[in-house]
Amino acid sequence: MEQTIQPLDRVALELGPLTIYWYGLIIGLGALLGLWLAIRESERRGLAKDTFVDGVMIAVPVAILCARLYYVAFEWDFYKDHPGKILAVWEGGIAIHGALLGSFLTALIFSKRKGISFWKIVDIAAPSILLGQAIGRWGNFMNQEAHGGPVTRDFLESLMLPDFIVNQMYIDGVYYHPTFLYESLWNLLGVIFLLFLRRVNLHRGELFLSYLIWYSVGRFFIEGLRTDSLMLTESLRIAQVMSLVWILAAIVIWIYRRKAGLAEKRYLES
Repeated sequence: MEQTIQPLDRVALELGPLTIYWYGLIIGLGALLGLWLAIRESERRGLAKDTFVDGVMIAVPVAILCARLYYVAFEWDFYKDHPGKILAVWEGGIAIHGALLGSFLTALIFSKRKGISFWKIVDIAAPSILLGQAIGRWGNFMNQEAHGGPVTRDFLESLMLPDFIVNQMYIDGVYYHPTFLYESLWNLLGVIFLLFLRRVNLHRGELFLSYLIWYSVGRFFIEGLRTDSLMLTESLRIAQVMSLVWILAAIVIWIYRRKAGLAEKRYLES
């Protein structure tokens, strides 16, 4: 007999005509905690307290827009027939690579206008970005998306997962890999790793490049388990291609900046 398991309600609150979804609240929480972490560190690094507040006010809407456009572009076969759903971000469908590209471009322009080193800005922001990504994956959990292939309930229970996670992974009569959780835990471990690297006092820019490598390595392998990947071809997953590109780019930039003498300052230097 098929089990009857009700998924968690995606709606957090309804205020008249206004519906607030857990997806948006969780994404917002991730952004706020990331901002808090960045503000604390920016003050230690001699930046004005409102530097990251000003930056986030620009970066967040740009990131969301770019994340959605990136996703829609690679799912155009669907959205060209459903244009009314293009802006329905509360249903899910934002691509983190698009968000990161938008954020990096914003940081580049913002740092030039403020007269602050781009590398200093992104070094400080790196642990915060990863923290936001770790929390944001729980928005996917509430939407029952970003999961992997079919598994058994016994497999999920063998991971010592609480029932609310196991039950939420039961979708249309099938249990699935909680890949949202794998990535969330990988990112949280990465936050700890980056906070440790801050004490190592790498050359400026290398904390951010370490973030790119760490996140991309995890994303490459976890993406291979997912069933809802954006595809470049029938067998080529866009996120895996982007992950490889970012790993290679980070290593090349790291070596180039060292050899060209562009990374003489250390992270802890003002």
